[in-house]
Amino acid sequence: MTPRTGPAAGSTLAFVESPVQLLNVLEWAHTATPRAAQERTDSVAPPSVRTRHEAAAGPAGEPAHQTPGAYAPVPLTPGALTLVVLSPTDPMTRGQLRRMAELARNEGYQVRWEEARGGPAAPFQTIGGLTPLLRAARRIVIGDPFSRYVQLLLTITRARHLVVVDDGTATMEFISQLARGERLVRWHRRGGRPGARDIVFAPVSASARRRLTPGRRRTVEVFSSMPIEAAPDGVRITANDFGWTRSRFGPPRITKGADLVGTSLVETGVVDPDRYLEAVTSLARTHGATRYFAHRRESSDKLHRLAVETGLEVVRPDLPLELIARRGPIGRTILSFPSTVVHTLPLALAGTEVKVAVCDIDPAWLTDHASPRAQGFLSGVTGTARDVHRLSAVTAV
Repeated sequence: MTPRTGPAAGSTLAFVESPVQLLNVLEWAHTATPRAAQERTDSVAPPSVRTRHEAAAGPAGEPAHQTPGAYAPVPLTPGALTLVVLSPTDPMTRGQLRRMAELARNEGYQVRWEEARGGPAAPFQTIGGLTPLLRAARRIVIGDPFSRYVQLLLTITRARHLVVVDDGTATMEFISQLARGERLVRWHRRGGRPGARDIVFAPVSASARRRLTPGRRRTVEVFSSMPIEAAPDGVRITANDFGWTRSRFGPPRITKGADLVGTSLVETGVVDPDRYLEAVTSLARTHGATRYFAHRRESSDKLHRLAVETGLEVVRPDLPLELIARRGPIGRTILSFPSTVVHTLPLALAGTEVKVAVCDIDPAWLTDHASPRAQGFLSGVTGTARDVHRLSAVTAV
């Protein structure tokens, strides 16, 4: 475990709870360090990637939504970033986080692993141990503004600079809710009545939302590969072009076949499991897919059934898919349902011959418990994806 050392002056604390969040902190740090400006000719996005971000970036990569004089980016000085992993209990996620933590240490960053959910007393011990760092940090980077853990930590910090890095497609919903002044609720939970825990936690959530709103003494930056057309006044949007990933990995060896990317829409109660299995089977047969890259939240029972009934080789990646694909080998076609990867994979694989194809979610696949907003949100994820081939919803086999 990392020694409990205090942060240096002008330090940056980053809180992550998933491998993708940690990856995107590394991407952000790659662009925020002074050396990134010197190496810009090496890490600048290819033309196809820059076109991908025309809505989010201005000439020469200058971010949009920036009022002159309203935001002064603070460079990330070497050794000033500490990554705090608020470890979940899921073994798959923990394994990927361990691997990502190794990569972060190799980049020269300090990593502090917190067993934040290791028992009833763990949250109190974690928060108590982090309080001095939170109060001393100049800048806070977070990967999930919807996390209650993160929201609670935000009420402690005095940092004047806040950065939100991508936690997948949830970033799009966060920006929308922040702009409308709404309470922060994950998209697949919207439409339901708040539970008892939601009501008790409401003051903390409201406080976190205020801290994530830019003001005279606070700056807010969103570092994202998602298509963000508009942002609240004062929020700086910086485009993530996966320059760190492309500079460290690949280019990959490309195979002739197709690979299929799994989703946790069944586990979140949005899509019916039988309909999902039918769709995967049809996609695999139509496009000749042989491998199925499982989402880290997919259940073992579902994956076992999928392997038996479809004949697909189920692969549990030990790193985020963007890194797996960039390392290779990877299929010439990557098939996906609406998810974050339809936005990120074209960026990570820019300059290669890999094609990303996304399959729409048929409304008939949705469960009775799915949020009323589910179909519209998923359609928006697909419709806003660029550099991908769009497939119609597949029919049952």
